[in-house]
Amino acid sequence: MKNNLLLALIIYGLIILGLDSRNGEFLALAIPVMVYLAAGLLYEPQSPRLKIDRSFSAGRVIPGQAVTVTLSVTNQGPTLEEAYLVDTVPPSLKVLRGKTNLLTTLHPDQTITLEYTVEGKRGLYRFLNVSVITRDYLGLFEKRAILSAPNQFMVLPEIVRVKQVAIRPPQTGVYSGLIPARQGGPGIEFFGVREYQPGDPLRWINERASARYQQTLFVNEFEQERVVDVGLILDARRQSDARCGQESLFEYSIQAAATLADTFLDGGNRVGLFIYGRSLNWIFSGYGKVQRERIIRALAQAQQGDGKVFERLEHLPTRLFPVRSQLVLISPLLSEDSDMLIKLRARGYRLLVISPDPVAFERKGLAQSAAINLASQIARVERKMLLTRLREAEIQVVDWPVDTPFYQIARAALSRLPFRR
Repeated sequence: MKNNLLLALIIYGLIILGLDSRNGEFLALAIPVMVYLAAGLLYEPQSPRLKIDRSFSAGRVIPGQAVTVTLSVTNQGPTLEEAYLVDTVPPSLKVLRGKTNLLTTLHPDQTITLEYTVEGKRGLYRFLNVSVITRDYLGLFEKRAILSAPNQFMVLPEIVRVKQVAIRPPQTGVYSGLIPARQGGPGIEFFGVREYQPGDPLRWINERASARYQQTLFVNEFEQERVVDVGLILDARRQSDARCGQESLFEYSIQAAATLADTFLDGGNRVGLFIYGRSLNWIFSGYGKVQRERIIRALAQAQQGDGKVFERLEHLPTRLFPVRSQLVLISPLLSEDSDMLIKLRARGYRLLVISPDPVAFERKGLAQSAAINLASQIARVERKMLLTRLREAEIQVVDWPVDTPFYQIARAALSRLPFRR
């Protein structure tokens, strides 16, 4: 449009100058410019009629895995002498290879391909529009359009394999599973001795106990294993997070939540997820692969936030969780969180707290100095007192220095139940 305005001003100026000076040379100079502008008007491009299909090399990837984005553009209109395509890439994605724009000529029914490779952190990435600019071959006129080409892919949180997480909530379900139910019956672990009943397998007979009584046979009884209700609570409060450079402790909490959800669901348990932060994000309890997909998608999109209502755990809606069920909190913990956790324990919930260590995480990014070392020691003492208070309330606490992989922590601290005084 600026070129057109400039040409119109030149023509107008030459005509006025020629008429005012009565010099035909100026009028003659205006003729080529007028012809040039008329040719541009004659070949003015039409609005682009393009069909754009977007595809990805993978719809679900893990952090660090590259994704190839392919745009297939088909011209369903007349020839476009000059078409400039620009794909709109989410700002948090990094382009590794290729270009997100293309300058080309499109003939009717011709198809071209634009391809590039991106990489991103955990999250859901939505691609929406492609900008198209068409010009005539003289470069005088252009048409702009924004064409819709929606598609999305997801970078899932990292899931490490954990063989077992030892829990024993007060209440279990009715279906067989892997969690001890404190009831005698078919199982693996020894539970007690009882009198023989018709139908009991002969291999269950306890010879030592039966030898003491001539008229009675005794058999071993095993502890039944059932499924349980597990409520995962992810702390997404911004004030509880710690950062070291570009790293966030929240990402480690996401990894732990995804791993625990996968492990509990593999055991046939019913699992729900509650993301506690800026707002209430609740995934209702469920079983199986569908529930795993819901939880993983929710964790992939989880973001931290600030909310005055949810600054403290005392506003945790406990009615969402069945009474006497197993709750698992993944949180770096704030000093005032202990009161609410102890109240939950007093109400009959079994609590497991996975706490990424914020003191060690922040300390590695700080310089060495006497003041920092002293502050770090004070923070460690305060955290130790907080965790000790929770353990004295019979809350199982796992202190996780994130430099150690989570599967090692789980194998050492969660493979068996802690000793109960």
